[in-house]
Amino acid sequence: MNEELLKEIKGTLPWLVAAAVAVGAYYGVKNHLAARRVAASEAVVESVSVEELEDAVAKFKGAKSGGVLRLKLAKAYFDQRRYQEAFDAYSALEGDAPDAFADIPAVGKAQCLEAMGKYAEALAAYDAYVESAPSNSYLLLDAKLGSARSLSLAGSKDKALERLEALKAESKDDEISLSRIDSAIDLVKRYEKREEVSLFDAANAAAAQLESEAAKIEEPAAEAADEPDKAE
Repeated sequence: MNEELLKEIKGTLPWLVAAAVAVGAYYGVKNHLAARRVAASEAVVESVSVEELEDAVAKFKGAKSGGVLRLKLAKAYFDQRRYQEAFDAYSALEGDAPDAFADIPAVGKAQCLEAMGKYAEALAAYDAYVESAPSNSYLLLDAKLGSARSLSLAGSKDKALERLEALKAESKDDEISLSRIDSAIDLVKRYEKREEVSLFDAANAAAAQLESEAAKIEEPAAEAADEPDKAE
């Protein structure tokens, strides 16, 4: 072989090797990302418990399915009554949730506030969403019902019922919505706000009730003990 040609080939080989490595790396990364997307999508379906979802969120941070996993985690916290953690999770998702679920964090936060007994804050959060949401939002009814519940729980039962009756009139052609509104009306009507009682007062009341119950048990026993004397 011509020495000059051989020299040329030898000079070209490093570039060919580098190009091959680059191409291989490209396809390797592409395949890795594809596998990661598949794994993230599988995690969305398969992860159920808080622990599984926490692991999946950490593992697939930045993946397209990551936002859905974070939403599932927020709901899992809520379902376990870990309301503050759910609230924080929804807060972190505001402006960062997948487009199809962009409204969920706002309503989720309001539900957490309601569950934590922060009714005035929940009412404000629900109403803010109702004001800003488009008229065809799939969460609009949830927010309006939540607003009425919070209003009732805050002590304005009559105003809550007025809102629900007005909402019922607006939804007269929607059987599913009417059913949900009727359930909310029934719930609000049955709700009676309890007066706040200190732990000491509650303990004293419980003790008095126990004494009363004990007295009721002792009376028949005392009467039974007196019966032989009467017979004599």
